Amino acid sequence: MNIAPLKSRALMGYASSLTLMAAMFTAQQAAAHGYMNSPPSRAYACQQGLNIDCGQAQYEPQTVGEAPKGFPEFGPPDGKIASGGHASFGALDAQSANRWHLTEIKDHNIEFSWFYTAAHKSTGWQYFITKSDWKPNEPISRESFELTPFCQVDGGGGVPIDGAAGGNGQGKEKHSCSIPSDRSGHHIILGVWTVDDTAASFYDVVDVNITAQGPDPDGWKNVGGISQTQTLLPGDSVRARAFTGSSESAEYSFSVDIEKPEEGQPANWSYKLAQAINAANKPLVRAGVRNENGDIEPIKGANTLYTKAESGVTRYEMQTVMVQDPNAYMHVHDVAPEYVLEKGRGTVGFSVMSNKNITLEATVFNAANKQVGYTKQTVNATTAPVSLAVISAPGEHFLKLIATSEDGRENFQELKTLNLTGEGGAHEYDYVFPEGIANYKAGTLVLQPKNDKVYECQVFPNSGYCIQYNPNANGFEPGIGANWNMAWTEK
Repeated sequence: MNIAPLKSRALMGYASSLTLMAAMFTAQQAAAHGYMNSPPSRAYACQQGLNIDCGQAQYEPQTVGEAPKGFPEFGPPDGKIASGGHASFGALDAQSANRWHLTEIKDHNIEFSWFYTAAHKSTGWQYFITKSDWKPNEPISRESFELTPFCQVDGGGGVPIDGAAGGNGQGKEKHSCSIPSDRSGHHIILGVWTVDDTAASFYDVVDVNITAQGPDPDGWKNVGGISQTQTLLPGDSVRARAFTGSSESAEYSFSVDIEKPEEGQPANWSYKLAQAINAANKPLVRAGVRNENGDIEPIKGANTLYTKAESGVTRYEMQTVMVQDPNAYMHVHDVAPEYVLEKGRGTVGFSVMSNKNITLEATVFNAANKQVGYTKQTVNATTAPVSLAVISAPGEHFLKLIATSEDGRENFQELKTLNLTGEGGAHEYDYVFPEGIANYKAGTLVLQPKNDKVYECQVFPNSGYCIQYNPNANGFEPGIGANWNMAWTEK
């Protein structure tokens, strides 16, 4: 199906149609999901770490862009084309000339490929591109695009993967297309996958930099990128490590120090490092993004690393060295002088206070340093309660806390002594099932928390069944599974 070009004044008439279609679509959203993975969609580039500050999109690129079929008359509203009009993916609608990673396109002949997490029957695919004079600092709208697709692929109502409808996997066919020859530099390609048996299409935007001057324009080869994935602090440093085969090249490796807080912003330190590389008077290495003239210039954003063959450099790896934040802390409060066991079971509760977002691991050990309780949770920069169940006997115990900050910069540790009182359980055991399952062998004793009974792993060859565990279908789960007595003996 070909879509005729529309006059810009006709765009005003879309509003009422979009509103009506959105209301209809809410009640019958598609179960199909997928995303363009080559070149990577904006959302998939978030999952790859090429884009930052993406919100929920980085976790589920396959859901981004689901909207009513029928672009340009229907589909996502203007200004929300990248998100598909979904508030949970609204971060993708931010638009500026340097906001997103640009995939370099070196040939006007291109292949698009999709990955499907729920591959439904497909009507087809369409590919649109921004106009020659589009404005990259304005919200993406229909006015940004040529409204006649430059490429169309008929799906014929078939399943796009090798498998049944609803399955997942790489698309079985790539789409061979030709980008208009007059397009160069920064553009957005809008890929539209239209589902055959629902009211939905999936709209994926792809941010590209079209050089299209042959495989290695001017002899420059793309050998990596400056991945702006985290915020740095004064005192930190970041290094681009050059490799010739398996060996690091000191001559073509570069580093910069973060001296001011504003330099630590990802886009800013990427720019500072790219500038340093280009100022190092190494004519065989450049960093930046190609402009409309083909020149490589640094930007405040994701920069690409280029080398010429004579350098011998085949790839770059990024390395950051972070200093600890002297103001960071973690305090443990409300640890009781004793905790009471009932039939060997109890709960250890306390609170943790930190000014960092941390991942906390809390473990209780008995006097023989055997683990008898464990929990792991995320604690935001606040005071939060923590509790963990323990199964043990009365006596002296130890509470070990290990916390890592969200940025990996800080590591906190605390060790507290606890006294467990009350009554112990009926049997000794080595593990609480299924903890430590990889270590199970003949003679291992485990407590089954579902019935408070202890089971011993049988001798070889039955001991091999003891380490088989599937939480959804485990026939050898001690005391519970249909065939548990082939592996275990009740004590």
